Amino acid sequence: MPDWKINVDPEVEARIMAAANHEEGDRVPIWDYLDNPPVYEFFHREGEEPDVTMARAYNELGIDLCRGYALPLDEEDQNEALTHWFPQSISSPEQLEEELKEPESSWDEIEPQLLECYYRQRDLLAPLTMRVPAAGTGLTDFYAATGLQRFCEWTKDYDELLHAVLDKRAEDNARWARAAARERLCPLFFVGEDIAFKGRLMFSPDYLRRTFIPMLQRVCEPLVNAGVKVIFHSDGYVMEILDDLLDIGIVGLNPIEPLAGMDIGYLKKRYGRRLILVGNVDCSQTLPLGSIEDVREAVRQCVKAASPGGGHFIGSSSEVTPSTPLQNVFAFYDACRQYGRYPIRDF
Repeated sequence: MPDWKINVDPEVEARIMAAANHEEGDRVPIWDYLDNPPVYEFFHREGEEPDVTMARAYNELGIDLCRGYALPLDEEDQNEALTHWFPQSISSPEQLEEELKEPESSWDEIEPQLLECYYRQRDLLAPLTMRVPAAGTGLTDFYAATGLQRFCEWTKDYDELLHAVLDKRAEDNARWARAAARERLCPLFFVGEDIAFKGRLMFSPDYLRRTFIPMLQRVCEPLVNAGVKVIFHSDGYVMEILDDLLDIGIVGLNPIEPLAGMDIGYLKKRYGRRLILVGNVDCSQTLPLGSIEDVREAVRQCVKAASPGGGHFIGSSSEVTPSTPLQNVFAFYDACRQYGRYPIRDF
């Protein structure tokens, strides 16, 4: 079997893979997603392509691995992005029927484009940051297109039709997962879907087990079979179905949102070597609104709870948001590097 197609520095690779295998490397790897104009402005050089700026920011901040990055948007682009994420474009069951009738996407055309995009970002971020390939199952995009209330109503009134459309969308995502596994892109893969609020799931555990978990399994199966470690992302409180996720081959959890009730120390004790813990430093209050010492203390507590013995990629509890001041960004990653050195000390 060929080697993984990664091109990061051997020291970075060793750090990441030690943690992924629940071992202690030189320090805890840093994982994150930057969506922060102050960071971009600080690192940008006149005439430089935005992607190059973001790659330098990741490298110089010491971020070891990521699922990508956000580029700065002007007002027109921001409006387009909002339309993309909250389109409310599916309003009738007839549209579901029309989607089912549409021919399957031409994967022979799509796959080379996805691979080209991935390799470009991979090469820009190298050698100090590993680009982890990512996908979803189609669920979040779909309920964004219908609106969450309408989606929930349709689970009762048009369940079979809804399930068929979701199944078709899951297959589109599974194709990318199969390509990533076949091409040996990376030893890690990120699958993101938001299925929870703070304190509880968006949908009942029974509904998720009947619909979402099989969708997720379809995406994960080729990766798991290829020896890829799959990291699952959902904001919110996912404890009610965490064991179900593990049963289908998930080995990593992100972002472990503390204000949603996710306790990283409890997860470490309960799941031990079964689960790679990814993230956890609060990005909604501490990073944007806290003092520098608040940020550093949050990192200290996170490292103390989750990092001993490996199995932890430290980072924000989702992403570094636009409202996070630059001094807190620098304090955050500086603290991750300082307190994350192995062996972990009680600072």
